[in-house]
Amino acid sequence: MTDGVQQPTPRRLWPLWTVLVVVVLLLGCGLPAALVVGAIREAGGRATLSRAGATAADDPATAVARGLSDRMTAQLQRQSTALLGGDRAAFLAVADPTTHPDLRRRYAALRALRVTVWRAEPSGLPVPVVGRPGEWRLLVRFQYCFASPGCRPSPVLIGTRWRENGDQPRLVALEESKSAETGTRPWEISELAVAVGARTIVATTPALRGKLPTLLAQAEAAATVADTYAVTGSPPDRYRIFYAGRTEWQRWYGGGRPQWTGGYAVTVGGGHHEVVLNADGLPSSGTDDLLRHELTHAASLPERGYPGKTTWWLVEGLAEFAGSGGQPVDRYEGLAEVRKLVRGGWDGRLEGVTPADDAPAERVGGSYGIGYLAVRHLVDRFGPERLLTFFKAVVHERRTLEVAAEQAFGEQWSTLHDECVAYVRATAA
Repeated sequence: MTDGVQQPTPRRLWPLWTVLVVVVLLLGCGLPAALVVGAIREAGGRATLSRAGATAADDPATAVARGLSDRMTAQLQRQSTALLGGDRAAFLAVADPTTHPDLRRRYAALRALRVTVWRAEPSGLPVPVVGRPGEWRLLVRFQYCFASPGCRPSPVLIGTRWRENGDQPRLVALEESKSAETGTRPWEISELAVAVGARTIVATTPALRGKLPTLLAQAEAAATVADTYAVTGSPPDRYRIFYAGRTEWQRWYGGGRPQWTGGYAVTVGGGHHEVVLNADGLPSSGTDDLLRHELTHAASLPERGYPGKTTWWLVEGLAEFAGSGGQPVDRYEGLAEVRKLVRGGWDGRLEGVTPADDAPAERVGGSYGIGYLAVRHLVDRFGPERLLTFFKAVVHERRTLEVAAEQAFGEQWSTLHDECVAYVRATAA
């Protein structure tokens, strides 16, 4: 919990034996604590670093570090210009040859993703690397955009290491970003094959390159649906989707997801969410629904997350509604799980339906189904536009359900809540 923002791991259950789950991580750009230089403060709901400013009379060590920082910054600027200009030789020129294999891979991945903005901003001053005379570590805040030149950049903090070399220090290592909330980006550690469409970017490993044409077509179709759920009126400039093989699933964005996780969307800052799908065991029949669900999260959720577990049913219910693709209620694939949960002692409260992290698969599916049915009832009664007004008031503006219901529907939430519960019970009967 940060700044009052709920950071759950909501899951979407796929039916029968195909247990696929969606996890939404609701805070990006966390800071790797071991690398932080300077004070951390909260500004506008996001963690930022305060750079140590110059004083009237720096001590000798600080003066040396400040001079090194300026020279490192110049090297980073040269590298940024080379990356955006497509000059690989110049991109590598600032670094020691031992780093070239890693840098070539990063360069190729970023160019394949059509990087349009790349800025490197040192945070704090460099500090000496213990046991390595002449080496320094500098924490750098990189900001990036893919495919859209005018986007608000996503930031990522990465530790860099340098060796003194006169006026042009040499880059000797880039450390993986390992924030607790977001983890390491795919382009930091993997070779990527990429396909770019009008609304989406889809990336995977070279081994899964053959999946890209189908995935891109599915993603573009899902984006058309997700765009209609941009409650602020501005859908993402591009939806970013990464299709992970078995090894990458354990490494991208920190890994560590439960076995039954089929995909997740993680907030990476700049108003962007990056979606990851689990290639291992994901059936083609479920990919369309999963993409609609996840991209709807990317379109509908605010960057700072949503107000807590009591609104989980609404957040996931909206994504499930989008994921269902407009099919009739009786064809919703989670009805069997809803029925088991309703008959198994559900207390009839929407705010308490959020599944525990260790809940069994059927319980997770039932929870998602209840959220879907509650949202479905509100849409059927009031229409999608008023439902989105309600969603915006609750999730973006942090209004209470009572106030939001009066604002969007002109009715008391207690009455509407009971109507939704009655609809769930009747549908699952």
